[in-house]
Amino acid sequence: MRTILTTFLLALTISSWGQKKYQLKSPDGKLVAAISLNDQISYAITHQNDTILKPSALNMTLDNGVTWGKGSQFKSAKTTTRHQQINALFYKRNQIDDHYNELVLSFKDNFNLIFRAYNEGIAYRFVSTSDKAITVKNEEAVFNFSKDFNAYVPYVKGKFKDIESQYFNSFENEYTYTPLSKISADKLAFSPLVVSLENGKKACLAEADLESYPGMYLTNTNGSTSLQSNFASYPTATKQGGHNELQQLVTARQPYLAKSKAKAQFPWRIVIVSTNDKQLADNDMVYKLAAPSRVADASWVKPGKVAWEWWNHWGISNVDFEAGINTKTYQAYIDFAAKNGIEYVILDEGWAVNKKADLFQVVPEIDLTKLIAHAKAKNVGIILWAGYYAFERDLEKVCKHYSEMGVKGFKIDFMDRDDQQMVDFHYRAAEVAAKYKLMLDFHGTYKPTGINRTYPNVINFEAVHGLEQMKWTGPELDQVTYDVTFPFIRMVAGPIDYTQGAMRNATKRTHRGINDEPMSQGTRCRQLAQYVIFESPLNMLCDSPTNYEKEQECTDFISTVPTVWDQTIALEGEIGKHIAIARKKGDHWYVGAMTNWNARKTELDLSFLGEGSYVAELYRDGANANRIASDYKKETITIPADRKLSLSMAKGGGLAMKIYKK
Repeated sequence: MRTILTTFLLALTISSWGQKKYQLKSPDGKLVAAISLNDQISYAITHQNDTILKPSALNMTLDNGVTWGKGSQFKSAKTTTRHQQINALFYKRNQIDDHYNELVLSFKDNFNLIFRAYNEGIAYRFVSTSDKAITVKNEEAVFNFSKDFNAYVPYVKGKFKDIESQYFNSFENEYTYTPLSKISADKLAFSPLVVSLENGKKACLAEADLESYPGMYLTNTNGSTSLQSNFASYPTATKQGGHNELQQLVTARQPYLAKSKAKAQFPWRIVIVSTNDKQLADNDMVYKLAAPSRVADASWVKPGKVAWEWWNHWGISNVDFEAGINTKTYQAYIDFAAKNGIEYVILDEGWAVNKKADLFQVVPEIDLTKLIAHAKAKNVGIILWAGYYAFERDLEKVCKHYSEMGVKGFKIDFMDRDDQQMVDFHYRAAEVAAKYKLMLDFHGTYKPTGINRTYPNVINFEAVHGLEQMKWTGPELDQVTYDVTFPFIRMVAGPIDYTQGAMRNATKRTHRGINDEPMSQGTRCRQLAQYVIFESPLNMLCDSPTNYEKEQECTDFISTVPTVWDQTIALEGEIGKHIAIARKKGDHWYVGAMTNWNARKTELDLSFLGEGSYVAELYRDGANANRIASDYKKETITIPADRKLSLSMAKGGGLAMKIYKK
């Protein structure tokens, strides 16, 4: 890691005795945070004279009656600028330019308040300077907008009787586009959340380095143009229950948010500012603000593709056995993976005895030792699904036992909370799994906040309204629009376990939810494009080997497209309408593009290719893709010398290409 560290002068004004105002600018000078140290500490943000946030309060209340940020006794200020290169693991680029100005405000009340200004956003966090443990009763983070702007709001999904019941949710949301003042007062939303500002700018609210602390929800309880923080309190008691007895349901809570260690560093609150939407589709702030890796050697972590059975309902045919949760079925998936260079096969829910929450009770239809040996002989790894409580209750034993058997990782599901207790589980699971060289895919969980940097064996996260929704919903659900919305919002937080790859494809009119033979909304090429556009280091092939073998040309593209990248460039996009992203691995570039339900001609600027002659293997929507969504055409094209490429996409369509030098 290369680091340049210097000090710089910071603008300071004293408005009256004891009242100080600091101004922190981004390295390019365009983004400014104005911090006021009055009786109530507040900050405001401007970008090239446009108001992003009006003065907004921030404070943290402890159980001893002290409130950091209210009546706090100022001690000193220290400023630095840092410019370094972060070597990123299993990410959308292998190096991240980390350049920021920092202001550390120290107070006699045993805390520091740290602000950072990047060219792309402002972040702040509280840090305890006490040698003693503390208890946090509440935190107030307010985001005051100057006008009644529209926002893309990810409400907690489901029907709930009160706020308390909303803390138990799957974090699989859609987006409601609504004025700030119309945000429902009795609903929680979670970050990232994007607000549309003036002059085409957007503000994206997010958090990073969430460790030993509850996740931040956002509310608007008073019909104003402000958003306020909300947090789940620490559980007093839980009981086993929920999905197949695999969850812990909170039955009572403490009157505080978190018990924190001495010198605790609390999560970063982030306001990302974009001047065009495509900047949100390629932002690194959450990763940059996360704690560095605690895994000394992560060379054993191997990203890749996964042949997956649950979405396609173990849907193989033309075999001489009954497909289902049994050894022969999984052997067939392993053989398919080996034939197509797919690194892993997952055994999803069903391999362990149901409703026992015991991962040592394997169903008699599964010979796990035989399957692991069969997979190893074919250079395929096995990943096991685990319900949260079954994994948590025997954490060390489970990791040790299955690591010794040769299992490569776990997909852990149904956490469905982000209070401090559950956040602590994620870090504990990551640490123990790393000890036994196991990868983790956190499913049924809250959005990523940087733990994938801190523990690189945490290779993926759900917290997305993924393709599984297509199994039980019909055309009343608009998944196509969602697909060109969340890459600008949810994906700001980190990778997603969306589980794409459907070979049955449907138009808006023809899509139906069919559990045993599910289909996607949108075209075949849209599914291919998602392997480029969606960040997913551990990436599922959701359909069945039978369907992939019928579509070998598409399977060849899916199985060979990388899952981690050397470089990423967002080419174009507009939230809810369209997106195009280019990513590089080695000597090859890959480009993916998608549109909403409007057919679209996309103009791609490929000038990043540089000198030389290039050709591309192009997968594009067929002439009849508006009616028959699986219709596509593969062709080899020459990239024009001016690097401008105009291509058409069908309704709900997409395109994908691999570019290489002649």
